[in-house]
Amino acid sequence: MLQSLKRISILIAKQYTSIGGQAVIEGVMMRSPNAFVVAVKKPDGNIRLRRDQWYGISQKLNFMKKPFLRGVVMLIEAMANGIVSLNYSANIAMDEEMKDKALKKGKTEEEYEAEKKKSEKIDWVTFLTIATSFAFGMGLFVFVPHAATEGINQVFTLNWNLDGFMFHFIDGIIKACIFILYIWIIGFIPDIKRVFQYHGAEHKSISTFEAGEDLIVENAQKYTTLHPRCGTSFIFFVLFISIILFSVLFVIIPVEAWVNTWIPQGGSGFIAERVYPNVKHIVAIFIKIPVMLPVAGIAYEIIKYAGKNAGNPLCKALSFPGMMLQKLTTREPDDEQLEVALASIKAVLFLEEKYKLKDVKEKVLSMEEIDIENISAMEESNSTLNDFLE
Repeated sequence: MLQSLKRISILIAKQYTSIGGQAVIEGVMMRSPNAFVVAVKKPDGNIRLRRDQWYGISQKLNFMKKPFLRGVVMLIEAMANGIVSLNYSANIAMDEEMKDKALKKGKTEEEYEAEKKKSEKIDWVTFLTIATSFAFGMGLFVFVPHAATEGINQVFTLNWNLDGFMFHFIDGIIKACIFILYIWIIGFIPDIKRVFQYHGAEHKSISTFEAGEDLIVENAQKYTTLHPRCGTSFIFFVLFISIILFSVLFVIIPVEAWVNTWIPQGGSGFIAERVYPNVKHIVAIFIKIPVMLPVAGIAYEIIKYAGKNAGNPLCKALSFPGMMLQKLTTREPDDEQLEVALASIKAVLFLEEKYKLKDVKEKVLSMEEIDIENISAMEESNSTLNDFLE
């Protein structure tokens, strides 16, 4: 009876927790406010846990925790964590295969091991990868939709203007279609399909914790693979907010008037008739790219609010499209995959409690790796949902 009352009180309370994760190759990365764990299923059946203290930008610079700024920080940190976690999980899950390839290319075992360890750290290469990924994302989700929208505009003589809502609405629809098509296509790749299963396992394990239940496979299996605070939902909010923000922004910013002042237009020929009229769109794209960062900040605040007020009808409506998108990025996990996800969340809870990480003002824990046979071999903690509510 006491346990039932406890669960009811938790369900009534706001359930936005400060624990989140990401699916990786044959595993799950989980991050609490001060701990960072990657759990990977090894080829021998054991679970490898990479456990570390999280001491990021927001811990070092307190003002970066402020609303709207924290969303941008979260995005950068999530990308850095994601790259390191993916490299680490690949090194564990596909170690023999990757080693054979390296040796065939003439590398020594020592060189292979050194490169492997280097890829598991956040350094300048990580941020170069982030910059490359960011450039690719901006090309795919900013340049291509904008260019396609203007192409449609010109071919069908629709007279959409940069300062009008319709241009940016169609731009947003094309972005969404590109994203959905991209996710749908990669979902057919067997390795990605398994990552999507681990994504479902990550959601189920977090939902189990947020329900105040014991972190065991039997409890986690009954929960849905969908979760309102998923990164897929975050991307939906980014797309939605960009439509609204750009519609307002380009009414305020007179891009076409600026361009006409800088580059007087007129005359005939290809340059005058084709190139000059499109300079305004090149300028608009370069304005859009840096604005995507505040868009991400706004999207983060909305997803936090929707997560805190999941029972609110408005929040349910806001979360619904993103939840539907998650049907493309999650799959039902098997018991072994769930066990890996549960091991990851149990490990961050253990680290938070054992080292009292929320009370420390500096890095006190070094990264460690341990192997376990199953989650029953893990250390238990007394941490509860109330310790991680925001």
